[in-house]
This record gives sequence, C-alpha cells and structure tokens, in this order.
Amino acid sequence: MEKISKAQVKLVKSLQQKKFRDELGLFVAEGDKCVGELRKSFELVHLYREGENATRMEIEQMSGLKAPQGVIGVFRKSPITNHQSSITNYQLPITNLTLALDAIQDPGNLGTIIRTCDWFGVHDIFCSLDTADCYSPKVVQATMGALARVRIHHVDLPAWLKEQQCPIIGTLLEGRDMYEKPLPKEGIIVMGNEGNGISPAVRSLVTHPIRIPSYPKNAETSESLNVSIATAIVLAEFRRLEF
Repeated sequence: MEKISKAQVKLVKSLQQKKFRDELGLFVAEGDKCVGELRKSFELVHLYREGENATRMEIEQMSGLKAPQGVIGVFRKSPITNHQSSITNYQLPITNLTLALDAIQDPGNLGTIIRTCDWFGVHDIFCSLDTADCYSPKVVQATMGALARVRIHHVDLPAWLKEQQCPIIGTLLEGRDMYEKPLPKEGIIVMGNEGNGISPAVRSLVTHPIRIPSYPKNAETSESLNVSIATAIVLAEFRRLEF
C-alpha cells in the first residue's frame, strides 16, 4: 500500500469542495463498508488506512467527518455522472420505476434517497441541475455505498420530462390520496425541494398528482414530511402493489 505524501493529503482534502471534484473527476469516501461497496462499481485511485500508510493526524487532515473512521478511499467518478446527461442519450427503462429529484438541496436527504432507491430496486435517479452534488462527501457517506448501484443523471429536468412517454407522478399537497385509487404500475416519481416542493415548470408536466395523507385526516399536523421519508413511503407503496 502506497505511503501518503503531503501533496496527496492536500489533494484528498481538496475533494471536500465541488470545484476540485469536478476538475479532477474524483471523489472521496470513508469507512470500510462505504469504501468496500464503492469498489464494486468505481475505480479506486487511492486507498489510505490508518496505521498502514497514513497516520491518525493525516487521516484527520483528509477527513470530512467529525469522527474519522480510519479508512479513506479516493475514487474516479462514473462517466454517467461526470457530465450533464442530455435528454437524448438515455432511454427511460419504462418497465421500472424511475425517480426524478427537483432541486433537492440537503446532502443528507439526497444520500438517504439514493440509499432508499437501492433498497426498493430503483436504479436511475434524474436530478435537476440545481440538485445537490451526488459526489459531495456528505452525500456519499449517507448512501452507505448505494451509489455503487444507483445511477445518477443531472439533466434539464423540465426538458427531459417533456420527452418521456409515461406517467409522471408528482408528490403535491393538493394531490389525491395515494391510497384511494390504483397507482400507475410504472412511470417517473417526482420529489420536490425541501422548502418549496416541485417547481412550477415541473409541476405543469405532472400527469398523476398524489399526496401522502396525514393521520387522522384533517388533523393539525406538521406542514409536510421530510423529503427522504416521503420518498421511502411512496416507493414502498408502489412496490407493494407489484405483489
């Protein structure tokens, strides 16, 4: 295992910033489990392990965690997510559910959504250009390695949705109770921004507006659910209908 240099410590530390991840085409992951899962699908460029080729101080200098786990991997980005996908170079797998994210900003939410998609067998997520970077260290850690199995595409979301010939299911407060009528068996599920929901441009393209009802009905509750929790509930219901 290669011995780390000061230049490498500086490089790994720089990958906490998006501009350097974009310039170098690299991203960082930490911990045995996360690094191990990502090695299945991403090219491992460097591996640093406390006590083998890096000191505790060097690991702490490179880490973005409050409690470094002693293992840091530097990976090369996937060619799929290393650029903005055009609306013409990817055909939607219409036999499966696909998720679209409209301006999801919180890295923890995005990472949890990717992990949730991995659990429910959703293999593609189409993100608006203003959605958080999936290679942010906070996102990568929150996925717990699921980024190895879920493909992320950054697209002009309204333009891409206009090209699709399938149901577009949007989670809206004014949508119908998703438990009252049968849901489409396939299509694109759109989840909106944490504070503003689905943008007007995307909302106009929704063919099946739905909502997760509160309990009991009409009771005074929180204004909305956390977007990652809402995603899990919606995906669970769609998958339940397949049995």
